[in-house]
Amino acid sequence: MQTAAPMDTKRLARGLERGLRVGAAIGLAILALAAVARGEDEPVLSRGLSYMTAFGPKNYSVVSLLYGSIVLSLAVVAIIGIMVLVGSLLRRMRPRSGQVGDVPIDRPGRGLSLIYVGTTLTFFVLLGLTIWDFAVLADVAGPPRKPAFTITVVGHQWWWEYRYDDGDVSRNFTTANEAHIPVGQPVRIELLTADVIHSFWVPALSGKTDTIPGQQNRTWIQADKPGFYRGSCTEYCGQQHAHMGLMVVADPPDQFRAWWDRQLQPPAFGDAQPQASAAERGEQVFMRRCAVCHTVRGTQAQGRVGPDLSHLMERHGIAAESVPNNIGYLSAWISDPQRIKPGNLMPTIDVTPAELTSLRSFLQALR
Repeated sequence: MQTAAPMDTKRLARGLERGLRVGAAIGLAILALAAVARGEDEPVLSRGLSYMTAFGPKNYSVVSLLYGSIVLSLAVVAIIGIMVLVGSLLRRMRPRSGQVGDVPIDRPGRGLSLIYVGTTLTFFVLLGLTIWDFAVLADVAGPPRKPAFTITVVGHQWWWEYRYDDGDVSRNFTTANEAHIPVGQPVRIELLTADVIHSFWVPALSGKTDTIPGQQNRTWIQADKPGFYRGSCTEYCGQQHAHMGLMVVADPPDQFRAWWDRQLQPPAFGDAQPQASAAERGEQVFMRRCAVCHTVRGTQAQGRVGPDLSHLMERHGIAAESVPNNIGYLSAWISDPQRIKPGNLMPTIDVTPAELTSLRSFLQALR
């Protein structure tokens, strides 16, 4: 018979210390991730394409489920690692029951009982996650109260059209790529497509919902903090899929109402008002070269192929948020749109430098 091996207390102590460190790290991670999930440390005016934060009620429970699953997975890995380490140490410490020839024989262990316990715990953990999943699905299925209004979102290759409707036909209007919503109020989103399948996604406010030919899908969004929320198409839709961005701007309710009222009016020249002759020349160039595809309220331009350009200079980006809306990129987009978004459906128009200057001045005055 073989005598018991001496207890390796130092190795056992190191193993337990590592286990405690892992447990403490998981606890701190839970607290940190809970704060990040609500976006408490995010700057007010920066909401990128991250699904790890939420700023509206539709995503709070989703992000909580995400972090809960992550923390639970880390805990399982840590617990299994600790059990394997401790089991390995204990196996070395326990005495042998005998040997056959030169082969030592261990005492019968309790491994099968531990397997039963582990299987039972796993079943209840997975059952709990399943119930949590269904609870989240029920929570995000509809808004907490009646939506303030409806935005019909139409996906095009490769830009977004927004049709605002609050029930009064006289107050309906259309804009593109940059949508405004009031803070603290749910908004119904109805999704259509003009060509192929797209997917509407504003990760800080809502999950992905596809626009499918011949079908109308619905979702809703709500922002609890003012700011700019970046979105994107997440269903491959052609060559410029990666440059089919969008922006949702959450305004305080009074500012949002003022924005809606401005959208109903024809564009007005702001501080950058060009000379009357330059404005007239620019509008003439626009009517000859651009009016077939674009609309500008208050003019005879009523094109439906491209985005509505009324109040263009209130938007923060152009080319579906591909580039900033400033004089340099605006000039480049007019002169050679294929260079910025190769394959897009806007043709390159042949304009002289003088026509480009006049056209740019006209567009810069659309406020």
